[in-house]
Amino acid sequence: MDVRLGLTDPKDDAFPLRWGIIGAGQISRQWVPAVRACKGATVSAVAARSKERAEDFAAQHEIESAYGSYAEMLASPDVDIVYVGTIHTLHKEHALLAIEAGKHVLCEKPLGGNAEEAKQMYEAAARQGVMLQHGLWTRFFPAVEHARWALEQGMIGDVVMVQADFDPVYTIQAAVLAFGIEVRPIITTFPKATVLEYPEDRSAVLSFITYLSEFPERTEIVGTKGRITLEQPAHCPTGITLRVPEKVPSRYLNANTPAPAHRFEYPIPETVSIPMAYPNQSGFLYQAEAVHRCLAAGLLECPQFGKQESLYFMDLLEVVLGR
Repeated sequence: MDVRLGLTDPKDDAFPLRWGIIGAGQISRQWVPAVRACKGATVSAVAARSKERAEDFAAQHEIESAYGSYAEMLASPDVDIVYVGTIHTLHKEHALLAIEAGKHVLCEKPLGGNAEEAKQMYEAAARQGVMLQHGLWTRFFPAVEHARWALEQGMIGDVVMVQADFDPVYTIQAAVLAFGIEVRPIITTFPKATVLEYPEDRSAVLSFITYLSEFPERTEIVGTKGRITLEQPAHCPTGITLRVPEKVPSRYLNANTPAPAHRFEYPIPETVSIPMAYPNQSGFLYQAEAVHRCLAAGLLECPQFGKQESLYFMDLLEVVLGR
C-alpha cells in the first residue's frame, strides 16, 4: 500500500536498519529469519529476561550481541529499531523503554493492554520522533492489500456484511478493514462470538473458534455488488477470490448460477525458511519490508495499519475482551 500510494520507493526494502530483539520466545524465533530476508535488515542484538536465555537465542540464530538487560541493549549504537516480541501484557513497558532510548519500534500485536495504553505509546513515540508500528502483520500480506484495493475501487459496492472466524484480534481487524473507522459500531458480545452493528443494517459477525476443531478460517466481505473472500488461513492469506456477478444476488436472479469466481494467488517468498513455523509465518517479511521502505521515506507509520486505525481497533478490542 505504501508503494501503491506513491509514498515509498519499492527498492527501499534495501534501506539499512539494524534490528534489536526484545524477547526470546517463539514469536521472536519466527521473526528473525523473516526479517533477515529483507534486503536492508541486520539483526544485531537480542535481549531477554536473563543473559543465559539471550545468549542461547543469539547462538541459535547467529546474532552478534546478547543482553540480559533491555536497557543495556537499547543503549547500544548498533541498534536502530527494536522488535518487541514479549507477551502482550509487557508490550507497553518494553516499547516505551525502546522509544525513550530513541529507537524505532515494531511492537507485536496487540499494541498494549488497552486503547489508553496504546494512545500513551503513540504519544511517547511522537515526542521522540520515532516510529511506533503496530505489528498487525495480516495487513501487509499481498492478498489483504489486494482486498483493500478492491474495496477502495468499489468493486463489490457498499459493504453490508463481514463474516470472519478465528480470534478477536484477527477478526476485528477484518471488520475494520471492510467498514473503516468513521463510525463506531454497537458491540454485542457472546462467549465465543461478537456482533458489530453498523448504521444502515450493516454488520460483522465474528466467531472465536476452538483451535482443536476443523474451523474454516476464511473472511468473507459481502457487498451490494459482489463478494471478497480471503482464503484460509485468512489471518495470513496467500489467496483471494473476487466474485462480481452481473446481477446481485446472482443465484436468485441467474437461475441458481454461482457468481463467477476470480482467484488470485500470492505465494509466500521462498527466500524465507523457518523451522517448525506457524502457518505462513514467513509472511512476516512483508511487514519488515514495509517498515524499511517507510523509514527510508521518512514516514513514522505504515499506511497498511497506521495510528488512527490502530487506536480505533484497540478501542473495539478492549470492549470485546472486556478489559
